Amino acid sequence: MSYMYERVSYLKGLADGMEINDSTKEGKLLLNIIEILEEFAEEMEEVYEELDEVSESLMELDDYIEAVDEDLAELEDDIYELEDDFEEVECPDCGELLFVDGQLIDKGEEVECPNCGLIIEFSDECDCCGEATCDCDCEEKE
Repeated sequence: MSYMYERVSYLKGLADGMEINDSTKEGKLLLNIIEILEEFAEEMEEVYEELDEVSESLMELDDYIEAVDEDLAELEDDIYELEDDFEEVECPDCGELLFVDGQLIDKGEEVECPNCGLIIEFSDECDCCGEATCDCDCEEKE
């Protein structure tokens, strides 16, 4: 029972002890005030109970959000770790951007463009090797 409800009950007991009744204007006023205070106290008790339920639900939701946040952080770490292993390559035929595993590129493997079907070959040599206007520094590698 809430503190307010106890106080209203005390006032009600005082009014009964003083034998206040509704035969006078003052008695009617006091009894109605006490009755209204009692209704307020009951409503407040219900509000506090609902607030407790909301608070419990909020704590459960907070725990759930924290767990989802931790899972998301792990997933982000996994994804960004994978991104480090991939390189962006543009298909020479259709211009589609592909993300290719760097190990495939290093090994000189072939990759098919999912957009146009062109087989893209990777090699250590560039197309411009040996040309006078080569600007890829490929001659420095040799």
